[in-house]
Amino acid sequence: MSQVCSDRIAEVVARELAADPAVEERVADCVLAALTAVDGDSAATDSGDTGVFLRSITVQGFRGIGPAATLRLNPGPGLTLVVGRNGSGKSSFAEAAEFALTGGNRRWDGRSTAWREGWRNLHEPETARIDVELLTAGDDPALSVATSWDPSADLADARWTERRGSGPAASVDPHGRRQRLDLYRPFLSYSELGALVDGKPSDLFDALHRLLGLDELAAAAEQIRLRKLELERAVKDSRQSRADLLVELAEADDERARDVADLLRTPDPDLDAVAGAVAGSVLGIDGPEGLRAILRLSLPDVPRVAATTDRLAEAARNVSRHATADSEADLRVLELLTRAREHVSTAGSCPCPVCGRDELDADWLAAADAEIAHRTAELAALQAATAEFDTALTAARNLPADLPIELGSAIAVGTGAAGRPAPTVDPAARRADAPVRYGTSDSLGKQREIVGQLWSEWAALAAADYEDQLPDRLRTIHADLAAELAALQRDTRTELDRLDAVWSPLVPRVLAWLDPARAVADHASELRVVKKAADWLKAATATIRGERMRPLETTARWVWSTLRQQSNVELGAIRLQGSAGTARRVLLDVTVDEVDGAALGVMSQGELHALGLSLFLPRATVAHSPFRFVMIDDPVQAMDPAKVDGLARVLAEVAASRQVVVFTHDERLAEAVRRMQLDATVLEVQRRERSIVEVRVTGDPVRRYLDDARSLLRTPQLPAAIADELVATCCRSAIEAAGLAKARQELLATGLAHGEVERRVRNAHTTRAMITLAIMGVGARVDDLNKHLSAVGGRWLVGVLRDATAGAHVPIDRPMRELISDTERFITWLRAHEPNAVRSS
Repeated sequence: MSQVCSDRIAEVVARELAADPAVEERVADCVLAALTAVDGDSAATDSGDTGVFLRSITVQGFRGIGPAATLRLNPGPGLTLVVGRNGSGKSSFAEAAEFALTGGNRRWDGRSTAWREGWRNLHEPETARIDVELLTAGDDPALSVATSWDPSADLADARWTERRGSGPAASVDPHGRRQRLDLYRPFLSYSELGALVDGKPSDLFDALHRLLGLDELAAAAEQIRLRKLELERAVKDSRQSRADLLVELAEADDERARDVADLLRTPDPDLDAVAGAVAGSVLGIDGPEGLRAILRLSLPDVPRVAATTDRLAEAARNVSRHATADSEADLRVLELLTRAREHVSTAGSCPCPVCGRDELDADWLAAADAEIAHRTAELAALQAATAEFDTALTAARNLPADLPIELGSAIAVGTGAAGRPAPTVDPAARRADAPVRYGTSDSLGKQREIVGQLWSEWAALAAADYEDQLPDRLRTIHADLAAELAALQRDTRTELDRLDAVWSPLVPRVLAWLDPARAVADHASELRVVKKAADWLKAATATIRGERMRPLETTARWVWSTLRQQSNVELGAIRLQGSAGTARRVLLDVTVDEVDGAALGVMSQGELHALGLSLFLPRATVAHSPFRFVMIDDPVQAMDPAKVDGLARVLAEVAASRQVVVFTHDERLAEAVRRMQLDATVLEVQRRERSIVEVRVTGDPVRRYLDDARSLLRTPQLPAAIADELVATCCRSAIEAAGLAKARQELLATGLAHGEVERRVRNAHTTRAMITLAIMGVGARVDDLNKHLSAVGGRWLVGVLRDATAGAHVPIDRPMRELISDTERFITWLRAHEPNAVRSS
């Protein structure tokens, strides 16, 4: 059957990448990284039991089965037909097994609520239970799955337990194995047959896609696609935001907006230049912060300046009023007399140190004191006026402040006489009604230049020497500066208001565009890599998908060609079309009389069912499926006799490596199996009153060989010698068939791998070798068989085996009827025998 490649997708893709010299290293890394990110999801599919066969299905109080009934199956490869009339309860076994193992039933999907509500058997309403016995690969192969309900529970209230070997039962969630069962899907009901072909197109696509191991590939492609869309969306959003921003900037009557717009119009804008332009407009002297600093500037008020300058002028006048031409000489004389008196008081009477003639004695002291007193009184008013002048001058010099930094960069300062800055702009030249062009840096810049130059002259007065014009200059410059500063601040406030209405709202818009734009620029190279990775992975997916689909397609076409018999419909290629996020479907190339067309529209129901089986069996029998069984319910309906024969051949072929269990009420399939002498076990299900269901064996290879042997005895036309040889051959074939079933059952129960079991079975070339393998196990010698049979069952077993395998050399005194009955007895013993048992007698 189908040998779908089971290599891990990541390994396949890595080989494809390594073999493609055109793939850049970053592109390869992108593809492998995406696969690594989704690789963990596939681990769940690979976990759990493998090599699963069905041993028995026991049902009680469920659907058409009342008291407990058991369907026993040979847990190994082989074909089993479960037959019975409609309503016999046979399909209840199939539905029960599917529900116990999956937690649901596809046959009920889409049915009315009444269909689900009728799941309890009316004759056994208090107890509802399903037990499924399984045989799995591994060291502990026996596995039991049980589903039970409380008496009043609904279908959805079931409880699931599992028991491994003889261990305790543990509660489980059936949905834990649902993913694997959905993936390999060993169950097929009649209602699903048509749905495989004409059901929802994406369902079969998704099932085959997962089965081929392509979900990892699709998930990686989807991850790359989403990243590509994310990056492309960022580019698109950035371009659209820039276009919207340009519209807003164009509508703004502002030089800053025009400057930024010019930068944005270039195909690849200089983002640093844009950021710098915005920052300068916000933080520079023309920006809001610089303008607000202008509003914080202040000057001494007019009353203070007037008072200070008036005081200075008055002090200057007082000094002038008290000062005479000889006032300085009088001050020197007063100072000289004061020092001479100090000298006489200290040294005593002495000649005058100036003239050398007059004596400076007590009389002189008295005269000097009188002169000092007179002169001091005369000069006191001048001294007071001078002190007040000095104080007034200091206060006047404290009025001007240094040139503010907000104005320092706006002026070009010249140097006037006496080291004082000289203004380069005449304040009087600025007319009060001169228009100011708002929205430009030029207008406010010129105003700042005038104010800065006036402030420089105002600041220079702090160090100016006194002259009669100083008070007037203080008042004049202060008045001019105050007027210009007020005008500047008024226009600045207007500019700020305009900025708040025009430019300031645009600033955050530009900044909001900048960050994503930088991200787009940073990810430009990644977008290029992701685009190439997406294109490469798309092409690789098509190639890998085709390679992995080919074995399934080959098997499906073989199944169809065997099933279709006399149909004039040909099945060609089977292709998967679409991917995640797009329309997904399975394309079937079918032709009618070698003419392409809508063959599905003209195919009969039987042909559609045959086509459905052609799609189901390859999927259910892939080599790496953990399930070694397939269970098919009612596949024969609507098939003509020729297709029934084809179905029998297909099922027999599949049964060579799988356990195939088919439920049918149509006798034609069982008849075809018997007529074509295909190995199969036929179990008949009968339903009696009160939903009592019984299962009995009506046909299996062993019974068929024994029936043939009895028929030969009843054929008088055959010569006795030939009849005896043919009867012995049938007995030998019956023992071989029983031995084959026993060998598979026992070897699988030991945990031996299925492939190894089949190899051992194929290598058992003789009847004695097959029986040795069945009851003594791997490694036993055929020469020890007779001794072992005698020990565990008795010498009669050795005799039966000897005579059944003698062929033409059967002893003359051996009655053939006795050989047939002894063979039947031998087979009964073989089926019941436990390999490790030793006869106690």
